[in-house]
This record gives sequence, structure tokens and C-alpha cells, in this order.
Amino acid sequence: MNGGDRIPRVAVVGGGISGLAAAHRLVELSRARNRPIDLHLLEASPRLGGVIATERSDGFLIEAGPDSFLSEKPAALDLCQRLGITDRLVRTREEFRRTYVVRRGTLHALPDGFLLMAPTQLWPLATTRLFSWPGKLRMACDLLLPRGPGGDESLARFVTRRLGREALERVAQPLVGGIYTADPDRLSLAATMPRFLAMEREQRSVILAMWRQRRRTAAAPADVSGARWSLFLSFDSGLQCLVDRLAQQLPEGVAQLGQAARALAPSASGWQLDGTAYDATIVALPAHAAAALVRPTHAPLADDLVAIAYASTATVSLGFRREDIPHPLNGFGFVVPHAERRDLLAGTFSSLKYPGRAPADAVLVRAFVGGALRPELLDLDDAELIGRVRHELGDLLGVHAHPVLTRVARWPQTMPQYHVGHLDRVARIRQHLAGLPRLHLAGNAYGGVGIPDCIHSGETAAEAVMDEIESRRGAG
Repeated sequence: MNGGDRIPRVAVVGGGISGLAAAHRLVELSRARNRPIDLHLLEASPRLGGVIATERSDGFLIEAGPDSFLSEKPAALDLCQRLGITDRLVRTREEFRRTYVVRRGTLHALPDGFLLMAPTQLWPLATTRLFSWPGKLRMACDLLLPRGPGGDESLARFVTRRLGREALERVAQPLVGGIYTADPDRLSLAATMPRFLAMEREQRSVILAMWRQRRRTAAAPADVSGARWSLFLSFDSGLQCLVDRLAQQLPEGVAQLGQAARALAPSASGWQLDGTAYDATIVALPAHAAAALVRPTHAPLADDLVAIAYASTATVSLGFRREDIPHPLNGFGFVVPHAERRDLLAGTFSSLKYPGRAPADAVLVRAFVGGALRPELLDLDDAELIGRVRHELGDLLGVHAHPVLTRVARWPQTMPQYHVGHLDRVARIRQHLAGLPRLHLAGNAYGGVGIPDCIHSGETAAEAVMDEIESRRGAG
């Protein structure tokens, strides 16, 4: 049997959503191209899914990690359609579509039309008490300011330069912090929100660009094909539904749990992983873990990987009887500016955001702590962490009753920090990989932290592997 006829062996290291998506795509393409492969998905922990983990308890549905994904990025929805689980998707409850911002101990509704850092409607901005009048006038200066110098800069520098300090401290930092749990003075705008840089470059004023975009959107014909989806989606049984379906679609024996990868080295056929030869390898691990694997082979690649900083976070889920919470809870939740000097990053009213998350007479609240600006909170034990969260919720929501359910989930070193210069670092990583045939990286450390980004990353790596296998087959 020559090299072209031999069944290629492929390893995927890491069973989080990126690795699962890669393995599933490899199976899809293997069948579609009639090219059998010997696939091995290696996961060090006893379960698949990484930070996606859903639990049911006493009528509550608790997400230990993320609770939703964006519908506007197509990779996740496309995957759901191929898996046949779109009928399990649930929309956000739009009657509660409101976000609050904590200001001096009070929850203020984010003005309608405020998008991450800038307003798209004048009247809600004028009437909100979230900003002072000097702060509002400073935001309006964006309409007159010239373009900036261009290039990568931090979120803090961009927002302060265009919209002022209040816009940064009271909205941009907490909203973006809820996504990236990052330090705004270090977070790269080009790597996280390039459209705002494009707005300034193309139309000078960010506010003006957003107003124009809003008018175009309002005037555009309704997209009937996408009208059924809200911006954020989940599943009726939680995000674990996606993990479980992906796992079910893998052939028996592919997923190997409790199997940590420890040594990676080049071999005659491609790569040797812990003594076993593989024709191609996809490493879907956090960048620091991937660095440890590749360092003996390529130290410069390992150096760039380990330079990607990570933050640690925890979620604290609390179930309450509805009658014990005096706040109306008429929203999806709230974010907490770092300037407020509180222990919370944000809170989500999970049972209002999605149906089926709590019994009819109860409420499920999820609190987020830690991140790049408060890493010391992860050193607290569960009881102290729950106590801190309960104190904050008592202050902000007026709830002082004992919760009927408590859960703490810790995620150490799981959120990559896209610091200024991240795009250049990722470009160097890709250059390193170009000299390492049939080795690919996937995950949230490179081109996006959300679930659709992870799925796209894994599937892209899988497609590259299958193309390489086909190329070698043709050459053989």
C-alpha cells in the first residue's frame, strides 16, 4: 500500500468547542470526499465542551460558562443547521431587552440606541441620568473632531479621544469588559472592534457613521430568512445541547477522555504525539498550553503563543424566590463599571433573558467576578465569593433573602486578552505555522473569543487538514 492509499491518522488535541467543531468537520469532509481518516480527539479532562457546561437542578437550568452565542456570526448557526438542532434554539425574551449600568449604587437603563460606546439616538442620550451634561457634550464633540492617526490603539485611548472619559468609564469599559473581561488600557480595538476604527477612517465621526448605519438598517427591506432569530441565541436545554450533539455525531472511539497530550515532535509522516505518529495535528488548546507542546520543536512560535495573556473569571449563580426580590428585574441584567469599585463585573437575570431557566415562582441570577481588573477575587473560597455576590445583589437589587440555589464555576486562565499588538502577534504565529506543515492551531486566542469564532477556527483548521491530505493523495 503506497502513501496515497494509507488511511491518514489525524489528531485533534482539546475537546472544547473549537476542538469538537474541528473533529466534527473532519468527519463531515471525510465522508463528503470519500476519504477515510483515522481520527483521534484527545481531551485531558473527563468531559467534552470546555467552558460550556449546563446543569439542571430543582427546575433551574444553570450555565457554568457562556449562556448564548451571536446569531450575526454565521458559523454557529450554520453548524446548528447541519446538526439538525435549529428547532432547539430559543430567542431572548425581547420584552426584557434592556441593559442596566450601575452608577453610584443605582441601576440606570442604558439609553436606547447606545451601541457599546456611542449613541445612535439623540433624545435618549439627552434625557438619561447616566451621564452628566458635560459628559454628554463631550460625546457630541465626536461630530466635529478630525480623524485620528489610525493604526492599533487601546479601547481606552480611542473612546477617550473620540467620546470622552465618561463614555469610557460608564459604558464602554463595563460593556466591553463583560465580553473580554479586559483592561481597557491594554485591549486592542483593532483586534476586538475593528468596525469602529473603520467608521472613523471612512466617515470621520463615529456617531455620524452609526446614525447613518441605523438609517440604512431601518430603510432596508426585512430579511425574512433571518427574522426568526434574535441577536443572542441559546438552546431550550442550554448550550450543552450543542456539545452533546457534536459528540453524538463523532464515530465511536474518536473522543478519548482523560487523555492529555504531553509531547509533540515532527515525524516522517507528519507529527508524533506522545509516541504515536499522525499525518496531521490540530492543537485546540489555550495558547499557553499550546506553547508548552510546541516549544521543543519551535521556540519562537511558543514565545508568541505564551505572550498572549489570559484572565481568570468565575460565575456565581443564585436562585431566589421571585417574591424575595423587590427590584422589577425588567431587563437582561446589568454591568458594573470598574470605577464603581465593586466586586462584580456584571449580573444577568438569566430566567428573564431566556425561557425555561427557573421555576415560575423563582428567578435565576448569574454574577460574574474576576477578570483582568480584579484577579484577586479568584483567590477567595466559594463561601466567601458567594457572600460577596450576595452583598452586592442586596445593595443593588434589594434582595437580602437566602438563595434557594447556589453554584460557583471557576475558569482559571481561560479568557485570552487581545492586547494592543495582538493582530501582529497572530500574523507572526501564522508565519511560524507556515513552516510547520500539517500542524494547525484553533481556539479563542487568535481571531475571536465567542462561540461562533471558536467554531469557525476549528472548522477552518479541519478544512486545511483535509486539503493537505487530498494534496498528498494526489501527489502519491
